[in-house]
Amino acid sequence: MSTRKRILTGDRPTGRLHLGHYVGSLRARAQLQHEYETFLIIADLHMLTTKNERSDIDQIDENARQMVLDYLACGIDPDLVTIYLQSAIPEVYELNTLFQNLVTVPRLERLPSLKDMARAAHKEEMPYGLLGYPVLQAADILTPRAHLVPVGKDNLAHVEITREIARRFNYLYDEVFPIPEAMVPEVGTLVGTDGQAKMSKSLGNAILLSDDAKTVRKKVFSMYTDPNRIRADIPGRVEGNPVFIYHDTFNPNKEEVEDLKARYRAGKVGDVEVKEKLTIALNNFLDPIRERRAQYESDTGFVDEVIYRGTLRTREEARATLLAAKKAMGLTGVWNRISRRAERRRKKLEKQEAAV
Repeated sequence: MSTRKRILTGDRPTGRLHLGHYVGSLRARAQLQHEYETFLIIADLHMLTTKNERSDIDQIDENARQMVLDYLACGIDPDLVTIYLQSAIPEVYELNTLFQNLVTVPRLERLPSLKDMARAAHKEEMPYGLLGYPVLQAADILTPRAHLVPVGKDNLAHVEITREIARRFNYLYDEVFPIPEAMVPEVGTLVGTDGQAKMSKSLGNAILLSDDAKTVRKKVFSMYTDPNRIRADIPGRVEGNPVFIYHDTFNPNKEEVEDLKARYRAGKVGDVEVKEKLTIALNNFLDPIRERRAQYESDTGFVDEVIYRGTLRTREEARATLLAAKKAMGLTGVWNRISRRAERRRKKLEKQEAAV
């Protein structure tokens, strides 16, 4: 068994990932996999809390494959990271049921993120499953008995729910679970190409990691810049300008970036040149990702094997965790005693019948 600390992280299977995912999580995960034993969850049960029509469920398979292809293309090593399908781990459902009794409704209702999620999903009323979202997250985190959970600052409250449930369980029964710590990696968010909100496929402001060079160029040239700069000779605003945010993030030629900024502020460069050089920088960044993605995709069944192998490995961990939890609670003893009494009666009746 590995002596390294464990991490649990993951995503809902929404399909292909974009540059915002790279900045917000993938880059950090690729680094952390060398320091920690990492479990990466394809959180399809969480998806059901807001998208649960049959058409949504039918897309999980392909969306998961596309998402994992992006993981691998960005440097996630399937030999280092256990990638698994949440809904294929029945022990998670059982732990979720056990944990539901260790937290109150008012405690869950105090989480503002749940109301935000309900609004984003256009839910007029809070579904039971969405209210219990943090409890299911606790089951996810504690199934592999993770020590660390990389999250953004807006999700710290969710990890705190897990910590409370783990402490409550350990106090009532036995020290089964580690008390996981939230890890806030030094990552940021990436504004979308519209400059109005965080990058999101649903908002149509995303550059996908799998976009080809022509598509990237088209999206870059449609990017929001300084709305007050109607001509190239008008001094422009660099701060908060999405084009320059992307240059700072993805253009390794810092001398070129600083030159463009200086000329932009002075009204001595047009948006065309700034965007053309950003297009070149982005495609240079994406080329090796697209190449690795194509290689993995050409190996038919490889991604399925990665998910399958990771899910089997996680099931082993989950069985051990659930057994430890049920033993600590005394639930296994209840069934064992009933089973023994029923078996004794059955054998007694068999002897009586044999004696007649």
